Amino acid sequence: MPVPKYGRVLVKLGGEALAGPGGTGISPVRAKKVAAKIKAVKDHGIEIAMVIGGGNVWRGEDGIGHGMDRATADHMGMLATVMNALALRDALEQVEVVTRVQTAIEMRTLAEPYIRLRALRHLEKGRAVVFGGGTGNPFFTTDSAGALRALEINADVLIKATKVDAVYDDDPHSNPDAKRYSHLSYIEALNMQVGVMDSTAISLCMDNNLPIVVVDLWEPGSLEQAALGEPVGTLIGA
Repeated sequence: MPVPKYGRVLVKLGGEALAGPGGTGISPVRAKKVAAKIKAVKDHGIEIAMVIGGGNVWRGEDGIGHGMDRATADHMGMLATVMNALALRDALEQVEVVTRVQTAIEMRTLAEPYIRLRALRHLEKGRAVVFGGGTGNPFFTTDSAGALRALEINADVLIKATKVDAVYDDDPHSNPDAKRYSHLSYIEALNMQVGVMDSTAISLCMDNNLPIVVVDLWEPGSLEQAALGEPVGTLIGA
């Protein structure tokens, strides 16, 4: 078994990772597939935490586009991430990965409130942790929440597990000639305005020298390879 490069990782998942047909709702089948990928990382002895989005349940842009208050739309999105976090925890427990959910907005009957030292203790005890509720503040994306939580738990790397296998200079789905990057500096990623992660999250990682790896969640073995430190996807770093 290969020796992992990273001892502790944070995986940022989009809500669409759990989506059913049409990209909406929560599919227990998809949740189990994601859980199996997380377990494959965990089986290497790597401590793992996750931040998950809520776009499969609610997209704030839709409400804002119809005149909804931005803070209200964002708070609804935070609640959607908690639903996803609970679904992911259940799927992980089914594959025997002991998991805790912590939320930035307190809802004690459903999950623990986010407490940094408690999260660290869970990880040290070999439990996986899913962070729901974003940062707990409107105007911040779950990408920013992923970067923030990764820094707070002293993660060695932030893995953005998405639906493309790397960062490109154009949409590879519509442009077959799009250039693929195996490595980018933080400044290059910011200047390119890469679509896979927002600039606030990248800037936060840059200021604290936290590497970001962008991989395709659904490419077999890619998440595991990224956690092990093998060359896969795009590395954004110094």
